Amino acid sequence: MSMSHSSEPLAGQETNAAGSSLPPAIDPADQLARLGQSWAWLVGAAMATLVPGILMLVWPDATLHVLAVLIGVYLLVIGGFRFVSVFGRDSDRMPGLIVAVLFVLGGVLCLKNPLQTITALSLIVGAVWLVSGIVTLYTAVATKNMPHRGIVMAVATLGIIAGIVVLALPAESARALTRLLGLWLVLLGLAETAAALAWRSALRRTSITGPNVSGPAR
Repeated sequence: MSMSHSSEPLAGQETNAAGSSLPPAIDPADQLARLGQSWAWLVGAAMATLVPGILMLVWPDATLHVLAVLIGVYLLVIGGFRFVSVFGRDSDRMPGLIVAVLFVLGGVLCLKNPLQTITALSLIVGAVWLVSGIVTLYTAVATKNMPHRGIVMAVATLGIIAGIVVLALPAESARALTRLLGLWLVLLGLAETAAALAWRSALRRTSITGPNVSGPAR
């Protein structure tokens, strides 16, 4: 006795005109979520902060034009990293989107007029760091089940301090500003690297005990 096989497609599959099943459509949001939840993506964002800081410290005599371009590219790249990382979070995404837009806007302002004054450049970077740190700290406090919450809060606090220092102590020369920003970028990059490694540890535990953690706060 032979059994007949159903020709109906499986649930969730689409069919073409000939009746054959088509692979499910790829959701861009799902792809961004998987990328944003990757610890390697967070490491990439940390390196995008650490590398410019190292360049500034080893090249303190960079002109104001070069410094503005370097800071502008840094802000744009970090804005892109933050935008993708937002999709990897299960909590409210709006604060993260605001931070991402703020970084991109700051980068555009730096690149639009790279010959602007030292004071203007300090105000842009300081404001971005301060607001970003406040939003990240708020997200960490509001997300109760965030893994390694203390590390995220420490990174946010460091960003707030960096913003306050840059805003309260404006540099008098391009060399002084380069050293100041380079120092804070290195510190922030190292802190973000620690947060990324902590997130990797959380992901490894999740793969053993089951998915019970939310995405990283960025």
